Amino acid sequence: MRDEIFKKSTKEELKSKLTLMQFLVTQENGTEKPFINEYYNNKEPGIYVDVVSGEPLFSSLDKFDSGCGWPSFTKPLVRDNIREKEDFSYGMHRIEVRSKLADSHLGHVFSDGPIDRGGLRYCINSASIRFIPVIELEKQGYGIYKNLFE
Repeated sequence: MRDEIFKKSTKEELKSKLTLMQFLVTQENGTEKPFINEYYNNKEPGIYVDVVSGEPLFSSLDKFDSGCGWPSFTKPLVRDNIREKEDFSYGMHRIEVRSKLADSHLGHVFSDGPIDRGGLRYCINSASIRFIPVIELEKQGYGIYKNLFE
């Protein structure tokens, strides 16, 4: 449903809608500093959506403290809302994580997550996501996810 109403914004429109850090991360594949970003230590129940498109990406139920300084998740909330692609920047081989509709750079996925939860660690920039607390899910149009927290 959201993909039917989402219209990709121009770079100029995004510059006026996003903070400088949100723009640098989502549009220019930047990375915010560890430990001093908005959600790395957030323990409140809810979901995380793409800051550009609003597409649901991750749940607090799958969030864990990896010690890396960025929000880490064991899996996406909606697998189809995530795209993965090889990233060879900075002389490394990593798997980049992007949102499907907005094509926002979110972070990277690594294979050093909790073994008992699938072994993956989605290391995500806070600047690329927006948190919606459980009590706001219905009001903000994400009521379908409320039952996950009951």
